[in-house]
Amino acid sequence: MEPPAAPPTSRIARVTLDERSVVRRNPQIEHERAVAIYDLIEENSFTLVDGPAGPYDLSLGIEDNRLVLDIGNESAEPVAKHILSLTPFRRIVKDYFTVCESYYEAIKRSSPSHIEAIDMGRRGLHDEGAELLRERLAGKIELDSNTARRLFTLICVLHIRA
Repeated sequence: MEPPAAPPTSRIARVTLDERSVVRRNPQIEHERAVAIYDLIEENSFTLVDGPAGPYDLSLGIEDNRLVLDIGNESAEPVAKHILSLTPFRRIVKDYFTVCESYYEAIKRSSPSHIEAIDMGRRGLHDEGAELLRERLAGKIELDSNTARRLFTLICVLHIRA
């Protein structure tokens, strides 16, 4: 059973990553970024609690160890800006990167059961990061679990340094 579609005004229509935050990444990471953005645009539920209705234009970036969510309307006019400390995300992001590295290595030389076990851990950390994002945005932005998961993927991409 598919989740009900978000109303056309409760969604992100466009996502960009702040180019000052983005570094050159390997093809696997670029693929993860592209898939997360594509999936996010295709299906999401995102609503400003005390702001105008969407659809929204979302720009994500990192400034001074803070996640910056610049939210605009369809005409790219600013409507809200939310800034979150990244400190609560540090451990999850670090652990997520470690497990992802293990996963990519396991794909090359491990048994299917070992790959599956690592992937379960990876998904668990991803869920934990997405839930933390939802908690940190509570009262400001309402988003569903899948939207939070895809945004967490993009937060991880923003953390990658050359």
